[in-house]
Amino acid sequence: MPAAPERIESRVRLLFAGGSGTMCAMRWLAEKYLRWRGWELVGVEPPHGKFLAVAAPHTSNWDFVGFLGVARHFRIPARVIGKHSLVRGPFGPLMRRLGIIPVERDTGQGLVQQMVGEYAAADRMALVIAPEGTRRAAPFWRSGFHRIATAAGVPIVLTFLDYEHKRGGIGPIIEPTGQMEDDMATIAAFYEGMKGKNPENQGPIRLEQPDTA
Repeated sequence: MPAAPERIESRVRLLFAGGSGTMCAMRWLAEKYLRWRGWELVGVEPPHGKFLAVAAPHTSNWDFVGFLGVARHFRIPARVIGKHSLVRGPFGPLMRRLGIIPVERDTGQGLVQQMVGEYAAADRMALVIAPEGTRRAAPFWRSGFHRIATAAGVPIVLTFLDYEHKRGGIGPIIEPTGQMEDDMATIAAFYEGMKGKNPENQGPIRLEQPDTA
């Protein structure tokens, strides 16, 4: 006899929810994978209940597994931005429990304000953003992560995967100063020398420069 809907719901909650007393299976497996591959996880659990986590460098699909492991090890309540269509249909509840925040880009509401609302409604939340925005080499980082953190009044936590040395984890915590260029200089200094899985896909750590022509 097929399992009742409420029983299926309970099983999904057990496997994927990140609430207290519940282990997220995917994150657990991701951390075990990193350990099996000989990775060292360094840093300390961020002391803040709400923050924005920068994930860099981002050059491969395997980064998803790596950052899941980092999130599990340091108990990061990770959430990510995704298309609204991802949470529709029968897998919608599961995708939400995996931490996806659906975004409707055609509503006229800005992404920054949507995320400010998510932070306001959450007790604990770490929005994970890869500012490079692509696994291919990008000429600059997108500034949305800094604008979201500033508007929401949350610190920026630098997380990393350095494939050359097989080290990943938590770096400095930055309180946005309002001076984006100064904060970017601090961020660039931290990530200097780190290599992603495909280092040829890494671009410079800088923001887009305005066209002065």
